Amino acid sequence: MNDEHKIRNVAIIAHVDHGKTTLVDQMLKQTHIFRDNQEVQDRVLDSNDLEKERGITILSKNISIRHNGYKINLVDTPGHADFGGEVERVLKMADGVLLLVDAFEGTMPQTRFVLQKALALKLKPIVVINKMDRPQARPDEVLDEVYDLFIDLDIDEENLDFPVIYASAREGWASTENDAAGKDMEPLLNAIIAFIPAPPVEDGTTQMQVTTIDYSSYVGRIAVGRVFRGKVCTDTPYKIIRRNGDIENIRIKQIFTFEGLQRAEATEVSAGDICALVGIEEVNIGDTICDYENPEPMPIIAIDEPTISMTFTINTSPFFGKEGKYVTSRHLRDRLLREMESDVAIKIEETAQPDVFKVYGRGVLHLSILMEKMRREGYEFAVGQPKVIYKEIDGRKAEPVEELVVEVPDSYAGRVIEIVGQRRATMVKMEDKGSVKHLVYHIPSRGLIGLRNKLLTATNGEAVMYHRFYQYEFFKGSIPQRQNGVLVSMGTGQVNAYALNNLQDRGYFFVPPGVQVYAGQVVGEYNKEGEVVVNLQKAKKLTNMRAAGSDKALKVAPHVEMTLEESLEFIADDELVEITPKSIRIRKAVLDELERRRLHSTK
Repeated sequence: MNDEHKIRNVAIIAHVDHGKTTLVDQMLKQTHIFRDNQEVQDRVLDSNDLEKERGITILSKNISIRHNGYKINLVDTPGHADFGGEVERVLKMADGVLLLVDAFEGTMPQTRFVLQKALALKLKPIVVINKMDRPQARPDEVLDEVYDLFIDLDIDEENLDFPVIYASAREGWASTENDAAGKDMEPLLNAIIAFIPAPPVEDGTTQMQVTTIDYSSYVGRIAVGRVFRGKVCTDTPYKIIRRNGDIENIRIKQIFTFEGLQRAEATEVSAGDICALVGIEEVNIGDTICDYENPEPMPIIAIDEPTISMTFTINTSPFFGKEGKYVTSRHLRDRLLREMESDVAIKIEETAQPDVFKVYGRGVLHLSILMEKMRREGYEFAVGQPKVIYKEIDGRKAEPVEELVVEVPDSYAGRVIEIVGQRRATMVKMEDKGSVKHLVYHIPSRGLIGLRNKLLTATNGEAVMYHRFYQYEFFKGSIPQRQNGVLVSMGTGQVNAYALNNLQDRGYFFVPPGVQVYAGQVVGEYNKEGEVVVNLQKAKKLTNMRAAGSDKALKVAPHVEMTLEESLEFIADDELVEITPKSIRIRKAVLDELERRRLHSTK
């Protein structure tokens, strides 16, 4: 059994790509979690394929390391504001946080988002200035930025006296001095033991709150959380208090604690430690497991409200069922409800229309990650345009507003200011970081849809943008929608290079020659407004006549490959994105051209 005074529960906060996952890998290597004869595994925390591809953390992970007789439970937190539901829960398991900041880039909006949540829970911070091996490192200025951030967040005086560690995760060292490289991660591990408090142990009966749900096809649902009071044992009767107040009897079959990267089976876990429980049916996030004789609930975990909704429906295109394994509305419904159980920031509503589900989430990225997971699991479905969720405040219409940060080279700053200004954004701050302009705006969530593509095009791919939810404000007025129209396929069949060559001056295409398309599929963006129906199956008429120049080589411009997020930002109100395990297609909601015209004329 662990002595609770020798446990440290630490959450790691960092902006995307500030080296959080690499730092944890080094801590694991240096505390010999990896054995010498094993191949060293990198990026342990970003274990899911999507996380590795995007370089972001989506789901929180729990691992532990042992150092000088202490057990350090490390909880990874997602950095993106769209995963706020995940962040709030995992911070409840920690007593302190490591705030990881890039020695060149300094503090970023996502760092601020998670730090604000951590300080609201009164967690003790340790600041780690990482990437000290970068030639442009400016640790003193970055430390000043960190102080400014803490003061902005109205931190208590005592927390301003935080320890600072300088590190290079890539080179595997940490140091307490900013002008001397260290030898290993020892200074950071010692700082965690010295400055992060031991879990407070209250007197009283058992209390444990479920903060994460894991799933195994073998044992079913696994409840992960921290024991706040008393202890949890196997084969002992307990009560579970659900979020809605219902109380039921339960018995825990197995308990696992986190040891290194593995889960080790235990018979009991004391207050202060983090564990996983097997054998509780229908367990949900926020439920409290408590004493059988004296059941007391813990405060319910507050979760940020969703800001965006989208409709999910079954795929009704002519290519229905060709690429997916799960295609019916029953499959779609079951999968969405399963997601709602493990992600509390997602809400699902069945609509009056058959086979149509309304899904609410924290942002386009949040919902697009769900879609990407589903298509990899073999689901085939279609989704509509993202819609912002409005509220009523004092009898007036209010909408979600986000804080947007754009970093762009000086030469492109004018274009960015012009584009963002058209979307009802208010500039809050503008400063220089070397040859880069750092622009901060408050912008309606509506204005963010489609903005990334526009900024990347205007700045030749140089702009970097981040955003996080700020607050609800009164409606800002109309925002210009997509200006250009679309090119829609007239028939079903294979795209002909000859037809593409003749249509190139109309706009750019999303499909290459040789691919199959269907009538009503959006195959490109038109140069002007409106919708143009094009015949992509048209082949060249072959005759007996030959003339110089009539058979000149076709020069078809490369097609534009649209990612899932780009497609969601591109579509208009009357369009859908069709998502299958192999393809992402954009289509008209009504495939028949005559039917579309009739609907348009009646509006």
